Amino acid sequence: MKDVIFVNSHPIQYFAPMYKYMNEQGVTTKAWYSSNESVKGGFDKEFGVDVKWDIPLLEGYEYRFFKNYSWKPSHSSGFFGLINLGMVRELFRIKKSVIIVHGWHYCTHLLILLLGKMRGHTVCLRNDMPQSHELPKKGWQQVIKRIGLRYILFPRVNYFLYIGSQNRLFYKSYDLADPRLVFCPYAVDNCRFKNEFRQLKPVITTIKQNLGIGEEDKVILYSGKYMDKKRPMDLLNAFARLNDQRCWLIMLGEGELRNEMEALISQQQLKQVILTGFINQSNVADYYAIADVLVMCSSYGENWGLSVNEAMNFNLPLILSDLTGCADDLVKDGDNGYIFSTGNVDELTLKLRQILLDNKLTWNTPSELIISNYSYSNVTENISQLIVEA
Repeated sequence: MKDVIFVNSHPIQYFAPMYKYMNEQGVTTKAWYSSNESVKGGFDKEFGVDVKWDIPLLEGYEYRFFKNYSWKPSHSSGFFGLINLGMVRELFRIKKSVIIVHGWHYCTHLLILLLGKMRGHTVCLRNDMPQSHELPKKGWQQVIKRIGLRYILFPRVNYFLYIGSQNRLFYKSYDLADPRLVFCPYAVDNCRFKNEFRQLKPVITTIKQNLGIGEEDKVILYSGKYMDKKRPMDLLNAFARLNDQRCWLIMLGEGELRNEMEALISQQQLKQVILTGFINQSNVADYYAIADVLVMCSSYGENWGLSVNEAMNFNLPLILSDLTGCADDLVKDGDNGYIFSTGNVDELTLKLRQILLDNKLTWNTPSELIISNYSYSNVTENISQLIVEA
């Protein structure tokens, strides 16, 4: 039976537990990394602070780090930030395997995709691009990209592991045959978050009291970096327009827009807003547990939004912008939440009011039921099938 090898830029807090899970289910799963930045910790340009994840990133699976020969070595330095020639050599030394590459946006990744099939490996691409983000792109660079993908890269890939409906539409725009498209959703450790929710339920009132929030007050939660593509200012403006003393806004994260956000909070005299700063994985559950709704108001560049998956394990209703990559998959509009037009603050305000104050949702399909179909189990089952067919 072939091994499964994931090629990643660096260890990622959402992916590493999945590799461990797959091994526990009997699927020999390994990871090749181009960088160890997330393990050693350091300054995160988007958060604007030092970050070191506090959950295990290297447990339960075999992994290798490869020397980076880039003159600007970092996964945040663009295409030429990762040039791992040893990984390419190893591709021709190991036995035939199922190689799953996350994107083509680094030199190393592109070389593995182009050369893997030549060695006899089963090459899989797990790119997360939503079609809704591709459609507005114009110009000669986009033309070259489409020609390169259609005629050079995609013919060298055996299977395309789509993460959701918009990502599948992206692949279908290249006329790829359905048998080459395999559903491998973006997922988080659902079991861990569900267990944390069960443990936290008895102390929700205490957590709220420690934050100065009344037991009956409603909590709106934002979880993400304070950066332009996530549009946190939209939510602050909507909260100001909601103008209800029974509601609080907690903005979980950190980033370059903090000063601008603080200025708006001061200008609007918003007294029930909490900017938490960076919160590590071991502590995020406290905030999901006390929330009454999760809002993600992102624009182009939010290819999925994994904090939505996290929140759904706490059975939270959702309000997502229509450009949030997971919106079409995880929101049943009017049922477990709402989708609003990106940038439309009035519509966002209305949706907040409908959920928090008017109880408009039907809840025929709860969030916790929907997210059960976006799990490590789904990924493992579908990749296992590829091993059989390879």
